Amino acid sequence: MKMMFEMELQGDFSEENKAIFEREMFGVETEIDREYFDKVFEAYIIHNNEIDELIESYSKGWKLERIGKIDLTVMRLSIAEFKYLKDPDIPTAASVSEAVRLAKLYSGPVAGKFVNGILGSISRIPEEPQDAPKEAES
Repeated sequence: MKMMFEMELQGDFSEENKAIFEREMFGVETEIDREYFDKVFEAYIIHNNEIDELIESYSKGWKLERIGKIDLTVMRLSIAEFKYLKDPDIPTAASVSEAVRLAKLYSGPVAGKFVNGILGSISRIPEEPQDAPKEAES
């Protein structure tokens, strides 16, 4: 979250900025931490427009510019995690709970309720069925 928050404030989501952050942050790391970090970052970068559209459409009258940067960052990360990363080891409810916990910790109890409401709604959007592969014609 720290890296995404700093990148949000700087308006710089470049690989170069990510590399700088990684050098500072990952003094001691596990390979699993690095893999997870890279996957979530990539999911966010690839789907950031879709994620922001979801947040804006479910925030009922709030433009992204009005949402606190911390709250926006934790929602973006949670959505990237449960909607696009789809790691079976991380249930959607756990991702949403962690985002709410971080929002409460860094922004206060009202922010936690706001984040919970938006993420709860987004997490209940039914997944669109994948098109079945077409059989080869003879």
